[in-house]
Amino acid sequence: MNYSYWEYKEWFTNNDFVVVGSGIVGLNCAIHLKERFPKSKVIVLEKGLLPQGASTKNAGFACFGSTSELLSDLKNHTEEEVFQLIKKRWEGLQLLRNLLGDTNIDYQQNYGYELFNDEGFFEKCKNKTEDLNKLLLPLFKESVFSTVRNKFNFKNIVPAYLVNKFEAQIDTGKMVSQLLKKAQEKGVKVLNNISVLGFSERTNQVKINTSQGEVLASKVFFATNGFSKELLKEPISPARAQVLITSQIKNLHIKGTFHLEEGYYYFRNIHNRILLGGGRNLDFETEETTQFGETTRIQNKLEHLLKTTILPNTAFEITHRWSGIMGVGNQKKPIVKQLSENSYCGIRLGGMGVAIGSQVGKELANLLD
Repeated sequence: MNYSYWEYKEWFTNNDFVVVGSGIVGLNCAIHLKERFPKSKVIVLEKGLLPQGASTKNAGFACFGSTSELLSDLKNHTEEEVFQLIKKRWEGLQLLRNLLGDTNIDYQQNYGYELFNDEGFFEKCKNKTEDLNKLLLPLFKESVFSTVRNKFNFKNIVPAYLVNKFEAQIDTGKMVSQLLKKAQEKGVKVLNNISVLGFSERTNQVKINTSQGEVLASKVFFATNGFSKELLKEPISPARAQVLITSQIKNLHIKGTFHLEEGYYYFRNIHNRILLGGGRNLDFETEETTQFGETTRIQNKLEHLLKTTILPNTAFEITHRWSGIMGVGNQKKPIVKQLSENSYCGIRLGGMGVAIGSQVGKELANLLD
């Protein structure tokens, strides 16, 4: 690349810290680095025009786990491990809210509802809510989960839901826009349409090979989540999540965030529309990809759910479809660690980026002595 002296000096060399990825984790990392080291030069590299991955493509659930998900976690983790997992998610949400402000991210605590299509499984989960409430009492100081009737008149489900009173929803576009604003106000520079292809280290310097030429830094922080596997060789896999949204629906009575089939399907109200995503469980192999796109099989299933369960007897159109790339693994705990003398990573958010992204970004920045 033939850059001018000014361009090369301002953006490509003499960087104290380079953060790879301008999603929730990357921007939080950059913000906290500038707070810790106000005179440092911090550059964020972003492969897309907008943050790639899932930060602006998710459903905007400010959640920390439905009943069935937490009960599933308790099969593979101790009660203390599950408690710490939820504590991290809850504290991460508070960190996000305190940093940006509820109004700026359109934070609304409209409760979270878990729907069931199997009576036996519903009863099993319902009977465990007291145990979950007891486990979480030190954190929330009151009961989290309860049961309500089918007040939204969904069809083909058990006629009651399990409710999480602390679950909320946000506008993820506003969230990332506010994070960018906050980062830039602190003097962080963001370069878009620049892909990191690899990196190598010398003493006290990292040479970052990108699609737009070489970038030099003292330290590099990877916040690449679902795109990390080949770049970092860590135990993480990409997981594509497909989403659609309906046209505006007059007098839409549905309000809240909703989980169905153990969280593999999820939907919410937004601007008198229904946003619905999920279906990865129909084809795990195909959805383990870093390629954006939609498949007929999953999109048909999502539309079927809308017509038969969520919006029966209601006219609607699908106005938009998209997908996001998450980073998952066999462990729920994110990977936040030093990779080498001058490189660090905060990845594998497991579909909980809204909840833990701010905390992971802060922890990533704090790895630096």
